[in-house]
Amino acid sequence: MTLPSNYSIAPVSEFLLICFPNYQTWQHWLSLPLSLLFLLAIGANTTLLITIWLETSLHEPMYYLLSLLSLLDIVLCLTVIPKVLAIFWFDFRSISFSACFLQMFIMNSFLPMESCTFMVMAYDRYVAICHPLQYPSIITNQFVAKASAFIVARNALLLSPVPILSAQLHYCGKNVIENCICANLSVSRLSCDNFSVNRIYQFVAGWTLLGSDFILIFLSYTFILRAVLRFKAEGAAVKALSTCGSHFILIVFFSTILLVVVLTNVSRKRVPMDILILLNVLHHLIPPALNPLIYGFRTKELKQGFQKLLQREF
Repeated sequence: MTLPSNYSIAPVSEFLLICFPNYQTWQHWLSLPLSLLFLLAIGANTTLLITIWLETSLHEPMYYLLSLLSLLDIVLCLTVIPKVLAIFWFDFRSISFSACFLQMFIMNSFLPMESCTFMVMAYDRYVAICHPLQYPSIITNQFVAKASAFIVARNALLLSPVPILSAQLHYCGKNVIENCICANLSVSRLSCDNFSVNRIYQFVAGWTLLGSDFILIFLSYTFILRAVLRFKAEGAAVKALSTCGSHFILIVFFSTILLVVVLTNVSRKRVPMDILILLNVLHHLIPPALNPLIYGFRTKELKQGFQKLLQREF
């Protein structure tokens, strides 16, 4: 069997990322809001990390978990957005074979790491509201360290086969990725091999991890709501709900963005490719930009810590 004329038997050493293949003029209009959101995401998360690090009153398990979430957001932003902006501004479309699959590994691993972090934070709120007397003995710094190690190890190990399987495919000619990022399916479609195993593994592993996280989050908030409704003291229910209000908003926001991306990809035949690409880019940018702002504006301790930080500087 001979290869088509537009293929080459030479192995692919790099890929070309083509953002918005049908509407490439969008790039110039999008570069400004994307760069502003990128600066906001990096700046807000860095400020939150510095505030928690310098303010001793924030050295508590809940804020350590929030720090982990900010670190994950920063890594995701730095993995995806600088390359996208380089394409928009300087037309730097090429990406090496190894860099592409490293980006794929980080994106596939860190997204479930975020959902797993939300799950641990939901458990933290469950213990704080449903078992307040046992909270200091259950949610300790040692618990946070073990939970952080579990979050990183679980998702990195279970999702590392995705880029490995993709990298093992034979890329025999086409190297143009119709995407701004090295998404698994966008890259695998360029191979000359059957990538069904890759696609099935990503689907099963990804949704098993995300699904289990969201089920545990749902159960935690179900128990929290039941406990709150039993409070008889005046204002106790409102105070209890306010302690997990920011966390609940972040979970709703994260799951909504994820659901929109999934639904549009499922109906990819009806949704233009350029819209899918834009949603994938925004999915790696909007939550990191808004997560620290939502927590910062709604958490009194964080606002006070930020004010103290400003007073030290000025």
